[in-house]
Order: sequence, then C-alpha cells, then structure tokens
Amino acid sequence: MIETTLRELYKFGPGPSSSHTMGPMLAGHDFYKLMQNLDPALLAQAKRLKIVLLGSLSATGKGHGTDRAVVAGVLGQVPAHCPPEFLDQLASDRYRPYPLEIGPFRTQLAVDDVVYGATVGHFHHPNTLRLSLEGEGPTPILEREYYSVGGGFIEWKGYQPPPKPTPPYPYSNCRELMSHVTPQRDLYQVLLANEMALTGQTEEQVLAFVQDVISVMRNAAHHGLERSGLLPGSLQLQSKAQRLFKNYQDEGGPFADRALSAVTALAIAVSEENARGHVICTAPTAGSAGVMAGTVHALASRHRRNLRRLREGIVVGAAIGYLCKNNATISGAEGGCQAEVGVAAAMTAALLVHYRGGSARSIENAAESALEQHLGLTCDPVGGYVQIPCIERNAFGLIKAWTASIISPDNLSSSHKVDLDSCIEAMRLTAAAMSSKYKETSRGGLAQVLC
Repeated sequence: MIETTLRELYKFGPGPSSSHTMGPMLAGHDFYKLMQNLDPALLAQAKRLKIVLLGSLSATGKGHGTDRAVVAGVLGQVPAHCPPEFLDQLASDRYRPYPLEIGPFRTQLAVDDVVYGATVGHFHHPNTLRLSLEGEGPTPILEREYYSVGGGFIEWKGYQPPPKPTPPYPYSNCRELMSHVTPQRDLYQVLLANEMALTGQTEEQVLAFVQDVISVMRNAAHHGLERSGLLPGSLQLQSKAQRLFKNYQDEGGPFADRALSAVTALAIAVSEENARGHVICTAPTAGSAGVMAGTVHALASRHRRNLRRLREGIVVGAAIGYLCKNNATISGAEGGCQAEVGVAAAMTAALLVHYRGGSARSIENAAESALEQHLGLTCDPVGGYVQIPCIERNAFGLIKAWTASIISPDNLSSSHKVDLDSCIEAMRLTAAAMSSKYKETSRGGLAQVLC
C-alpha cells in the first residue's frame, strides 16, 4: 500500500542531486543525531569519525557535491535549511577543518576526510554510504550503512518504514487508485483525503504546503533567469536560460518559437539553479526539478485565476511519482534518467490535464504517454556534474509532458492501449536490464565519449 506524502516527495534543498546531495546530507544528519543519543561513556571512547562513499556515490560524488553534503549533515545541517553559501564554503576549501563536538567527543572534520570507496561491487543499493564512529578497538562504537534511494529518500541496513495511519482509499497501483474515483469524487479528492489521513492535516494546511512548493519552484525559475555566466565545475558550461527567455520577449519572432523559448527557458533556469547548488524543489528529484517547476511558473504567471486548480494539479502529479517510486524507482543510479526526467514528465503531464479539467482516465493516459517516451533513457552525466545532458534534458522533458497532455483527451481514452501500471512495470524491467555504466556512474554514453 502506498503511504508516501507530499512532504516526502516534494523536498526543498540545495542541488545538484537529490540522491547524491540531499540524501547523503540527510544520512549525515541522521548519524549526527545517533551520536547525540549515545551514552557519554561510549562517546568518551570515540577517536574518529569515518565516512565512506560507495557505488555511484563514489563514482560521481565529487561532481555532485556528495562529500560536502554528507559533511554538512554531520555538522548538523538539513537540506531544507542548509544555506547554499555554507556548501559553497565547504567546496571552496576541501581541507578546511570544522569542529564537531558531541558530549565528550571532540574532533575536526574536513570535506577531504571523506573516503571514496569502491565504485563497483555487490551493494544493496547503487547509492551506498557508510558512517562509523571508531575507537581504539576493531569494532566501531557506532556504525550505519545508508542507501540514498532517490528523490532525497534514505534508508539503511535494517530499515523499517515508520507506521502510518491507514488511508481511506488504499492503493498499490494505478488500477486500484482509479477504482476509488467516482462521478462524485474526483482523483484530487481521493488523494487529498489520503493526505489528510496520513498527515493529520486539514485541506487548508495541505494546500498551504503546496503553495510553498509553488513558491520555491517559482523562486528557482526567477533566480535562474537572472543569472548568466559559467556554471560551477570543470566543464565550464555557459548558462543559457537568460538568453532563451530574451528570445521569448522578442515580440518580432514567430509565436511558436517564442512560446517554446519561454517554457524551455524556465525549465533550464531551474536546472541551472540546481547545477549551481542552489535551492530547488524535488519533483521527483533534483536532477529533474526543472520539468514541473518550469511548467508551474509558466501557468502561475499567465493564469493566476486558476491558482486553485494548479495547487490541485501538483497533488495529482505527486500520485504519479508515488506510483513510480513504489513500483519501480525514481533513482537515476538505479534506473537511469527514465526514472528521473521520465517520471518528472509523467507527473507534469498529469498536472496539466487536471489543470485543464480533464478526467482521471485522461490524467492516467497523459502520464503513461509521457513516461513511455522516456523508456530506456540512460543517466550518463559528463564529468559527474548534473549539467550535460541533464539541464537540456529537463527542457525536453517539459515539452514531452506538454505534448502528452495534449494528445490524451477524453475522446481517446477508450483507444489508449497501454495503461500506466504496464508502463511503470516496463520501466522497472528496463532498469533491471540496463547496464550499470548507464546509471549515474559517468562510465558510459556521453560521459565516456566526452571525458
């Protein structure tokens, strides 16, 4: 049964990667809290803290800022409140030690202290990190192996999800979800009732959080359009959102070109902010944050009277993310970019159809079409940075989402041949068959050719 909530899917925090930045920061912070709860007598025996990155986190961690993120977490930071300036400071001087004091345990921690371990092996999850508090003996005083499973979600060895109330409309797949929709109860109302039951919030509180989602998404787009110049990292990639948006503002250009310039500029603006390590909202991941955020900014800017419908659409889009996460994956390291930009496009297509007043069946059809057109998409970030091909890929994901919302109206519902559950299963099978070098390791595809 799916029990994921809006706050779990839509997370606020610094880029460039929810699985390589936000997740490791949360893991570091979780270990920080575990150390705080240790018996002072045990803490007095501690001599050092060891952080080891494994799998994809080791392969592309430097480009993704994984080392600085986990150090920030151990120093007490969490993604939603960590100042990007602090992360920039950590990155600018890898050797600078920062004091860590927990009870009688005193040490200093630098980004350069993080160990980059094996990139290939039999890991429980491709994104693995291990934190241990060590004393004089061979057995750690405290140790936990974490898995950053995508979208800023973390688990660990022996992890058991916390119990939640039973929602009024339980479902495990799209077919079961759609069975709760009636002429008197649309898809949004089903999802809202579940959200209220799982969180104990009122509808006003739920929609207030959704408004925060809109604000963070729009702020990222706004700031991205204001900035120009080179993006961080050795690729020396020139930002382009500002130039694209100027093309939209050129009233002399063809209407179609201007319209496409506008929405692609917004998607790229958010993705460039993510590449800078600035605050974005995962939807469902940081690397794919520009797809929905660009769409939301465009709709909110042009159609303010439909703000209520936009909020509802963000709730509806989340359900598609829940289905993909629970029945396949939203992790690029586990499923390739089909699991990131592909899922983001499916979520955004669902949002658009609901926003226009489409039926639940049309929402499913649009989400399926958008995801279908991303099946098999690899994740091969050049140099380990979330820049090439990631930034432009967000723009293409947005366009595919918009197209899917247009070609899946009610009058085609009866002839739609592939349901969303089948498409998600196809994504899962494709991910299982995909070579590991195409899963966020920078060992295949463009990353192999260009580096």
